[in-house]
This record gives sequence, structure tokens and C-alpha cells, in this order.
Amino acid sequence: MHPPDAEARQTDEFTRLLIEFYERFSSWEQDVVRGTGITLQQMHTLEILGSCGEMRMKELAEKMSVTTGSLTVLVDRLVRAELVERKANPQDRRSIQVGLTPAGVRLFEEHHKLHGQLSQDMAGALSPEDLALFMDMLRRVVRRF
Repeated sequence: MHPPDAEARQTDEFTRLLIEFYERFSSWEQDVVRGTGITLQQMHTLEILGSCGEMRMKELAEKMSVTTGSLTVLVDRLVRAELVERKANPQDRRSIQVGLTPAGVRLFEEHHKLHGQLSQDMAGALSPEDLALFMDMLRRVVRRF
């Protein structure tokens, strides 16, 4: 067996760093939602609705990369928790839109504030130039991913 070449070593290191970042970020997210009474996936639903506003179930399912059937179960639980409400779509009465209730808005805003603090902490590890470069790289990766 041949020793790995420079490209293979770089790929291995990149993979290790991605996994380590994911594990740390995931752990942070789990800590933040602990005690809120909702799951991480439910919080992500509130984040999307809080950032994007009311939307049709189909649009929300696409943003979350889940089926509309899975989303229906998720939204049902959020409706019971009085964090989300269903409304008739004013442009198409057959279509249902979902949006945050006042309690959902409060929870979204609290969570969003914590994300902002995390972003500031992470940005503090970088120079302004490196931060701009990192953000540009993330945009490119997100577009391809």
C-alpha cells in the first residue's frame, strides 16, 4: 500500500475538520434548544418562518428538505404548542400557509439572538479580511451543496 499523496491527506484533513465543526455546532444547537420544550427540527422550522415569513407548506418543506407528509406532523406539533398557526392562502383558498404565532416569534427571536452571539464569537477568531473571505467561501459552498 502506498502512502497517501498530498491531495488525499488534504482531503482527509478537510473531512476531519468538517466533522469536528459539525459535531461542535450540533452540540451547541442541542444545548440551546434544551429546555425550550421543542426539538431541534422544530426550532429550525421556527427559524425559517421567522426569517422568511409566512409560506405555503410546500415551500417550507422544500426549504427544510423534507416531505410534506413529514412536515405536516412537525407543524401539527408546533400548532399544538401554539408556536405556529395555519392560515388560508389569500391568493389561493385551497392552499394553506403557515406562520409564527406571537409565542413563536418570541422563541424565534431568542434563538436568533443566540445565533448572532455565536456568529460574533466565531468571527472574533478571524481578521475582518479573513471573515469576508470565509463568508465568500461559505456562499460558494452553499450554492454547490
